[in-house]
Amino acid sequence: MAHDYAKNQPAGFTNRIERVAIVGAGGQVGKHIAEEIMKTGKHTLTAISRFGSKSPLPEGIKVTNVDYDNEQSLVDALKGQQFLFISMSVAAPPDTQNKLIRAAGKAGVPWIMPNGYGSDPLNEKYTTENFTRPGMQAGIKAVEDTGFASWIMLSCQHWYEYSLTVADWAYGFDYHNKKVTFYDDGNTPITTTTWLQCGRAAAALVSLKVLPEDENDQSITLSHWRNKPLYVASFKVSQRDMLDSVERATGTSDKDWTIDYEPSKDRWERGKKAMSANDRTGFGTAMYARGHFSNGDTNVQNKLDNDKLGLPKEDFDEATGRAVGMWKSGYNAFGREY
Repeated sequence: MAHDYAKNQPAGFTNRIERVAIVGAGGQVGKHIAEEIMKTGKHTLTAISRFGSKSPLPEGIKVTNVDYDNEQSLVDALKGQQFLFISMSVAAPPDTQNKLIRAAGKAGVPWIMPNGYGSDPLNEKYTTENFTRPGMQAGIKAVEDTGFASWIMLSCQHWYEYSLTVADWAYGFDYHNKKVTFYDDGNTPITTTTWLQCGRAAAALVSLKVLPEDENDQSITLSHWRNKPLYVASFKVSQRDMLDSVERATGTSDKDWTIDYEPSKDRWERGKKAMSANDRTGFGTAMYARGHFSNGDTNVQNKLDNDKLGLPKEDFDEATGRAVGMWKSGYNAFGREY
Protein backbone atom coordinates (compact mmCIF):
# COMPACT_ATOMS: atom_id res chain seq x y z
CA MET A 1 0.00 0.00 0.00
CA ALA A 2 1.27 3.45 -0.93
CA HIS A 3 1.01 4.94 2.54
CA ASP A 4 3.29 2.25 4.00
CA TYR A 5 6.43 3.77 2.45
CA ALA A 6 8.29 6.91 3.35
CA LYS A 7 8.63 7.96 -0.28
CA ASN A 8 4.86 8.29 -0.58
CA GLN A 9 4.30 10.45 2.50
CA PRO A 10 3.13 14.07 2.25
CA ALA A 11 5.53 17.00 2.26
CA GLY A 12 7.01 17.64 5.69
CA PHE A 13 7.04 13.99 6.72
CA THR A 14 10.17 13.01 8.65
CA ASN A 15 11.14 9.35 8.61
CA ARG A 16 12.99 9.62 11.90
CA ILE A 17 11.66 10.25 15.39
CA GLU A 18 13.33 13.49 16.45
CA ARG A 19 11.01 14.80 19.17
CA VAL A 20 9.97 12.55 22.05
CA ALA A 21 7.85 13.36 25.10
CA ILE A 22 7.67 11.30 28.26
CA VAL A 23 5.33 11.40 31.23
CA GLY A 24 6.93 9.91 34.33
CA ALA A 25 10.55 10.65 33.45
CA GLY A 26 11.42 10.52 37.14
CA GLY A 27 9.60 7.25 37.75
CA GLN A 28 10.87 3.72 38.08
CA VAL A 29 10.99 2.65 34.44
CA GLY A 30 10.48 6.15 33.02
CA LYS A 31 13.82 7.29 34.43
CA HIS A 32 15.63 4.57 32.52
CA ILE A 33 13.68 5.20 29.33
CA ALA A 34 14.56 8.89 29.51
CA GLU A 35 18.23 8.30 30.28
CA GLU A 36 18.70 5.76 27.49
CA ILE A 37 16.97 7.97 24.92
CA MET A 38 19.16 10.89 25.93
CA LYS A 39 22.27 8.73 25.51
CA THR A 40 21.53 8.26 21.81
CA GLY A 41 21.93 11.97 21.09
CA LYS A 42 19.32 11.57 18.33
CA HIS A 43 16.28 13.09 19.97
CA THR A 44 14.95 16.17 21.70
CA LEU A 45 13.40 14.70 24.83
CA THR A 46 10.75 16.58 26.82
CA ALA A 47 9.48 15.58 30.24
CA ILE A 48 5.80 16.41 30.66
CA SER A 49 5.48 17.25 34.36
CA ARG A 50 2.58 18.59 36.34
CA PHE A 51 2.97 21.95 38.04
CA GLY A 52 4.23 21.41 41.58
CA SER A 53 5.73 17.98 41.00
CA LYS A 54 8.81 17.34 43.11
CA SER A 55 9.83 14.17 41.31
CA PRO A 56 13.55 14.34 40.42
CA LEU A 57 14.16 14.26 36.68
CA PRO A 58 17.20 13.11 34.68
CA GLU A 59 19.83 15.80 34.34
CA GLY A 60 19.67 17.80 31.11
CA ILE A 61 16.13 16.85 30.12
CA LYS A 62 13.81 19.54 28.80
CA VAL A 63 10.80 20.07 31.08
CA THR A 64 7.34 21.33 30.17
CA ASN A 65 4.91 21.84 33.06
CA VAL A 66 1.22 21.14 32.53
CA ASP A 67 -2.12 21.38 34.28
CA TYR A 68 -3.91 18.05 33.90
CA ASP A 69 -7.25 19.77 34.46
CA ASN A 70 -6.65 22.08 31.50
CA GLU A 71 -6.75 20.15 28.22
CA GLN A 72 -5.30 23.04 26.23
CA SER A 73 -2.28 23.01 28.53
CA LEU A 74 -1.69 19.38 27.58
CA VAL A 75 -2.32 19.94 23.88
CA ASP A 76 0.12 22.85 23.77
CA ALA A 77 2.78 20.80 25.56
CA LEU A 78 2.42 17.90 23.12
CA LYS A 79 2.26 19.82 19.84
CA GLY A 80 5.08 18.81 17.54
CA GLN A 81 5.95 15.67 19.46
CA GLN A 82 6.33 12.49 17.41
CA PHE A 83 6.31 9.85 20.15
CA LEU A 84 4.79 9.93 23.63
CA PHE A 85 5.84 7.52 26.38
CA ILE A 86 3.46 7.30 29.34
CA SER A 87 5.01 5.82 32.47
CA MET A 88 2.81 6.75 35.38
CA SER A 89 2.71 5.83 39.04
CA VAL A 90 -0.18 3.79 40.39
CA ALA A 91 -0.78 6.83 42.62
CA ALA A 92 -1.79 8.99 39.64
CA PRO A 93 -5.51 9.81 39.37
CA PRO A 94 -7.13 7.11 37.22
CA ASP A 95 -8.30 9.51 34.48
CA THR A 96 -4.85 11.05 33.94
CA GLN A 97 -3.80 8.75 31.10
CA ASN A 98 -7.04 9.31 29.20
CA LYS A 99 -6.55 13.06 29.47
CA LEU A 100 -3.03 12.75 28.12
CA ILE A 101 -3.93 10.49 25.22
CA ARG A 102 -6.93 12.58 24.20
CA ALA A 103 -4.74 15.68 24.22
CA ALA A 104 -1.99 13.87 22.30
CA GLY A 105 -4.49 12.96 19.61
CA LYS A 106 -5.60 16.57 19.31
CA ALA A 107 -1.97 17.68 19.21
CA GLY A 108 -1.23 15.30 16.34
CA VAL A 109 1.18 12.94 18.14
CA PRO A 110 1.33 9.89 15.83
CA TRP A 111 2.86 7.32 18.21
CA ILE A 112 1.99 6.58 21.83
CA MET A 113 3.22 3.94 24.29
CA PRO A 114 0.47 3.72 26.94
CA ASN A 115 1.14 2.75 30.53
CA GLY A 116 1.56 -0.99 30.80
CA TYR A 117 5.11 -2.33 30.75
CA GLY A 118 4.25 -5.87 31.71
CA SER A 119 2.10 -8.76 30.55
CA ASP A 120 1.41 -9.77 26.98
CA PRO A 121 -1.78 -7.89 25.97
CA LEU A 122 -2.54 -10.61 23.43
CA ASN A 123 -2.82 -13.25 26.17
CA GLU A 124 -6.41 -12.52 27.17
CA LYS A 125 -6.82 -15.31 29.73
CA TYR A 126 -3.62 -14.51 31.58
CA THR A 127 -4.09 -10.74 31.67
CA THR A 128 -7.67 -11.22 32.84
CA GLU A 129 -6.63 -13.55 35.62
CA ASN A 130 -3.70 -11.40 36.76
CA PHE A 131 -5.94 -8.30 36.70
CA THR A 132 -3.74 -6.21 34.39
CA ARG A 133 -6.04 -6.41 31.37
CA PRO A 134 -8.46 -3.58 32.23
CA GLY A 135 -5.68 -1.03 32.58
CA MET A 136 -3.82 -2.11 29.47
CA GLN A 137 -6.94 -2.29 27.32
CA ALA A 138 -8.08 1.13 28.51
CA GLY A 139 -4.81 2.65 27.31
CA ILE A 140 -4.96 0.87 23.96
CA LYS A 141 -8.60 1.87 23.43
CA ALA A 142 -7.85 5.50 24.31
CA VAL A 143 -5.14 5.61 21.64
CA GLU A 144 -7.37 3.98 19.04
CA ASP A 145 -10.21 6.35 19.93
CA THR A 146 -8.08 9.31 18.83
CA GLY A 147 -8.67 8.10 15.29
CA PHE A 148 -5.15 9.24 14.49
CA ALA A 149 -2.43 7.85 16.75
CA SER A 150 -0.96 4.34 16.82
CA TRP A 151 0.06 2.45 19.96
CA ILE A 152 2.97 0.21 20.87
CA MET A 153 2.87 -1.66 24.19
CA LEU A 154 6.14 -2.72 25.82
CA SER A 155 5.58 -6.30 26.95
CA CYS A 156 8.46 -6.99 29.33
CA GLN A 157 6.70 -9.07 32.00
CA HIS A 158 7.67 -8.12 35.58
CA TRP A 159 10.64 -5.82 36.22
CA TYR A 160 13.45 -7.82 37.77
CA GLU A 161 14.99 -5.36 40.24
CA TYR A 162 11.58 -4.08 41.37
CA SER A 163 10.09 -7.53 41.84
CA LEU A 164 13.05 -8.77 43.83
CA THR A 165 13.01 -5.82 46.22
CA VAL A 166 9.51 -4.36 46.49
CA ALA A 167 8.02 -6.87 48.97
CA ASP A 168 7.64 -10.58 49.61
CA TRP A 169 4.34 -10.58 47.70
CA ALA A 170 6.31 -10.20 44.46
CA TYR A 171 9.19 -12.63 43.85
CA GLY A 172 8.85 -13.89 47.42
CA PHE A 173 11.92 -12.27 49.00
CA ASP A 174 12.05 -10.67 52.44
CA TYR A 175 15.68 -9.61 52.49
CA HIS A 176 15.76 -8.04 55.93
CA ASN A 177 14.45 -11.21 57.57
CA LYS A 178 16.45 -13.44 55.21
CA LYS A 179 13.32 -15.28 54.15
CA VAL A 180 12.00 -16.37 50.77
CA THR A 181 8.67 -17.97 49.91
CA PHE A 182 8.75 -20.20 46.86
CA TYR A 183 5.71 -20.57 44.64
CA ASP A 184 5.16 -24.33 44.45
CA ASP A 185 8.69 -25.78 44.47
CA GLY A 186 10.43 -22.59 43.33
CA ASN A 187 11.57 -24.11 40.04
CA THR A 188 9.01 -22.65 37.61
CA PRO A 189 10.90 -20.56 35.03
CA ILE A 190 9.47 -17.13 34.25
CA THR A 191 10.49 -14.27 31.98
CA THR A 192 11.64 -11.08 33.68
CA THR A 193 13.25 -7.84 32.49
CA THR A 194 15.57 -5.26 34.05
CA TRP A 195 14.77 -1.57 34.00
CA LEU A 196 17.94 -0.98 31.98
CA GLN A 197 16.77 -3.36 29.26
CA CYS A 198 13.39 -1.61 29.12
CA GLY A 199 15.17 1.71 28.70
CA ARG A 200 17.44 0.36 25.99
CA ALA A 201 14.46 -1.12 24.16
CA ALA A 202 12.61 2.20 24.19
CA ALA A 203 15.68 4.08 22.95
CA ALA A 204 16.32 1.55 20.18
CA LEU A 205 12.68 1.69 19.10
CA VAL A 206 12.55 5.46 18.61
CA SER A 207 15.94 5.39 16.89
CA LEU A 208 14.57 3.29 14.02
CA LYS A 209 13.22 4.67 10.78
CA VAL A 210 9.46 5.11 11.01
CA LEU A 211 8.67 3.50 7.64
CA PRO A 212 10.56 1.57 4.95
CA GLU A 213 11.94 3.93 2.33
CA ASP A 214 10.34 1.93 -0.49
CA GLU A 215 9.23 -1.57 -1.39
CA ASN A 216 12.88 -2.71 -1.58
CA ASP A 217 13.75 -1.59 1.95
CA GLN A 218 13.77 -4.69 4.16
CA SER A 219 15.13 -3.01 7.31
CA ILE A 220 13.23 -3.16 10.60
CA THR A 221 11.22 0.02 11.16
CA LEU A 222 9.16 1.41 14.01
CA SER A 223 5.99 0.77 12.00
CA HIS A 224 6.70 -2.98 12.33
CA TRP A 225 5.09 -2.67 15.79
CA ARG A 226 2.16 -0.42 14.83
CA ASN A 227 -0.72 -1.34 17.18
CA LYS A 228 1.21 -4.35 18.48
CA PRO A 229 3.17 -5.40 21.56
CA LEU A 230 6.95 -5.04 21.60
CA TYR A 231 8.35 -8.10 23.40
CA VAL A 232 11.60 -7.74 25.33
CA ALA A 233 13.20 -9.68 28.17
CA SER A 234 16.38 -10.06 30.18
CA PHE A 235 16.22 -13.52 31.74
CA LYS A 236 14.25 -16.74 31.87
CA VAL A 237 14.82 -17.86 35.46
CA SER A 238 13.13 -19.49 38.44
CA GLN A 239 12.94 -18.33 42.05
CA ARG A 240 15.56 -20.97 42.84
CA ASP A 241 17.85 -19.31 40.28
CA MET A 242 17.14 -15.94 41.89
CA LEU A 243 17.97 -17.20 45.38
CA ASP A 244 21.21 -18.75 44.12
CA SER A 245 22.13 -15.39 42.58
CA VAL A 246 21.18 -13.48 45.74
CA GLU A 247 23.32 -15.84 47.78
CA ARG A 248 26.28 -15.22 45.47
CA ALA A 249 25.75 -11.47 45.79
CA THR A 250 25.49 -11.54 49.58
CA GLY A 251 27.94 -14.31 50.42
CA THR A 252 25.18 -16.39 52.01
CA SER A 253 23.84 -19.90 51.54
CA ASP A 254 20.56 -21.73 52.12
CA LYS A 255 21.42 -22.18 55.79
CA ASP A 256 21.23 -18.40 56.19
CA TRP A 257 17.72 -18.20 54.72
CA THR A 258 14.33 -19.40 55.82
CA ILE A 259 12.75 -21.03 52.78
CA ASP A 260 8.97 -21.48 52.79
CA TYR A 261 6.67 -22.90 50.13
CA GLU A 262 3.13 -22.02 49.05
CA PRO A 263 1.15 -23.40 46.11
CA SER A 264 0.85 -20.68 43.48
CA LYS A 265 -2.88 -21.30 43.05
CA ASP A 266 -3.47 -21.00 46.80
CA ARG A 267 -1.52 -17.75 46.86
CA TRP A 268 -3.51 -16.47 43.87
CA GLU A 269 -6.77 -17.22 45.67
CA ARG A 270 -5.44 -15.56 48.81
CA GLY A 271 -4.55 -12.45 46.83
CA LYS A 272 -8.01 -12.30 45.27
CA LYS A 273 -9.61 -12.58 48.69
CA ALA A 274 -7.42 -9.73 49.97
CA MET A 275 -8.43 -7.61 46.98
CA SER A 276 -12.09 -8.11 47.80
CA ALA A 277 -11.33 -6.94 51.35
CA ASN A 278 -9.65 -3.77 49.98
CA ASP A 279 -6.21 -4.90 51.12
CA ARG A 280 -3.85 -3.04 48.78
CA THR A 281 -1.33 -5.90 48.80
CA GLY A 282 -3.94 -8.27 47.38
CA PHE A 283 -3.52 -7.10 43.79
CA GLY A 284 0.23 -7.64 43.80
CA THR A 285 -0.09 -10.98 45.56
CA ALA A 286 -2.62 -12.27 43.03
CA MET A 287 -0.79 -10.84 40.02
CA TYR A 288 2.58 -12.36 40.87
CA ALA A 289 1.13 -15.69 41.98
CA ARG A 290 -0.73 -16.00 38.67
CA GLY A 291 2.55 -15.34 36.84
CA HIS A 292 4.12 -18.32 38.55
CA PHE A 293 1.57 -20.87 37.39
CA SER A 294 3.41 -23.73 35.71
CA ASN A 295 1.61 -23.24 32.37
CA GLY A 296 4.25 -20.73 31.26
CA ASP A 297 2.16 -17.62 30.66
CA THR A 298 5.11 -15.31 31.29
CA ASN A 299 7.34 -17.24 28.91
CA VAL A 300 7.42 -15.12 25.74
CA GLN A 301 10.86 -16.31 24.59
CA ASN A 302 9.56 -17.33 21.17
CA LYS A 303 8.16 -13.81 20.60
CA LEU A 304 11.13 -11.72 21.71
CA ASP A 305 12.18 -8.68 19.71
CA ASN A 306 15.54 -8.29 21.48
CA ASP A 307 17.56 -9.16 18.38
CA LYS A 308 15.53 -6.87 16.12
CA LEU A 309 16.40 -3.99 18.44
CA GLY A 310 20.02 -5.04 18.95
CA LEU A 311 19.61 -5.44 22.71
CA PRO A 312 22.56 -6.89 24.64
CA LYS A 313 22.72 -10.10 26.62
CA GLU A 314 22.75 -9.22 30.32
CA ASP A 315 24.62 -10.58 33.31
CA PHE A 316 22.13 -12.14 35.72
CA ASP A 317 24.33 -11.75 38.82
CA GLU A 318 25.06 -8.14 37.95
CA ALA A 319 21.34 -7.38 37.82
CA THR A 320 20.82 -9.19 41.13
CA GLY A 321 23.66 -7.14 42.61
CA ARG A 322 21.84 -3.93 41.69
CA ALA A 323 18.72 -5.21 43.46
CA VAL A 324 20.70 -6.16 46.56
CA GLY A 325 22.13 -2.63 46.55
CA MET A 326 18.58 -1.27 46.48
CA TRP A 327 17.69 -3.44 49.46
CA LYS A 328 20.66 -2.18 51.41
CA SER A 329 19.94 1.47 50.59
CA GLY A 330 16.35 1.28 51.89
CA TYR A 331 14.61 1.42 48.52
CA ASN A 332 10.93 2.41 48.75
CA ALA A 333 8.95 1.67 45.61
CA PHE A 334 5.96 3.67 46.78
CA GLY A 335 7.65 6.95 47.69
CA ARG A 336 7.38 8.32 44.12
CA GLU A 337 5.19 10.79 42.28
CA TYR A 338 3.82 10.81 38.76
